[in-house]
Amino acid sequence: MKYGIIGFSGKMGKAIENLFSKEGHELVYKKDSEIEELIEKPEVIIDFSLKEAFSDTLKIIEEKEVPLITGTTGLEDTDFEKMKEVSKKVPIIQSFNFSIGINIMTELLEKMNDYIDETYDIEITETHHRFKKDKPSGTAILLEKILNSKIEKVHSKRLGSEFGEHEIEFASTGEIIKISHRAYSREAFTKGVLLSAKKIINLENGFYTFKQILNKK
Repeated sequence: MKYGIIGFSGKMGKAIENLFSKEGHELVYKKDSEIEELIEKPEVIIDFSLKEAFSDTLKIIEEKEVPLITGTTGLEDTDFEKMKEVSKKVPIIQSFNFSIGINIMTELLEKMNDYIDETYDIEITETHHRFKKDKPSGTAILLEKILNSKIEKVHSKRLGSEFGEHEIEFASTGEIIKISHRAYSREAFTKGVLLSAKKIINLENGFYTFKQILNKK
C-alpha cells in the first residue's frame, strides 16, 4: 500500500517506516513540524505526532480525503468530537496503544469488574521513557476508565528508555492479584498499526477503536 506518516521523524514514525518498508509498502507522504513532502496521494495516513498538531492533522485528512490511523496521546474531549465529525467522511482508527497485548489486558480488566468490589484496593502503575510528555499515559487512563471501582491515583514513572509497562494490582485483606504488560520494543505497537492499515482500506466511513479492529473477523 501507499501510506503517509505525520510525525515521521519521531521514534514511532521511524519504527513504523522500518516495519512497513520490510513488508513492501511505499511511503509517499511524510510530515513533521519542519517538513512536508508529498510524492503522491497515500491510501492511508498514520499519525504519531504531538497533541498540539492534531487539529492540523484532521485538516489534512479532510483535505486529502484519506483514512487516518492515529496513536497520538494526550487528546481531549474536543479532539474526539472533531475526529468523530471527520470520520463521517473517512474511516478513522484511534488508540492510545496499538499493542495486541494491551488490548488483551483490557479484556481481562473488563472481566475483573464482575468479581472486584469495594473491599479491594486498586492501584495502577505505568512506566515509560524519560521523553514521554503526557503523564499519566493515555493507556493508563484507558485502563482506569475500564475499571468500575474507584482508583485513587495512577502512579507514573519516567525512566531511561523504557518502552512501556503497565501494572494493575487488586488487593483485599487476604490476597493480591496483579495483571501486567511490558513492551520490549516498539514492534509491539507497529505490528498493530500495520494490521490497522491493512484493514482500514476496506472499512466504511466511521470512528473505530483498535480493539474493534482486532475483534473484526
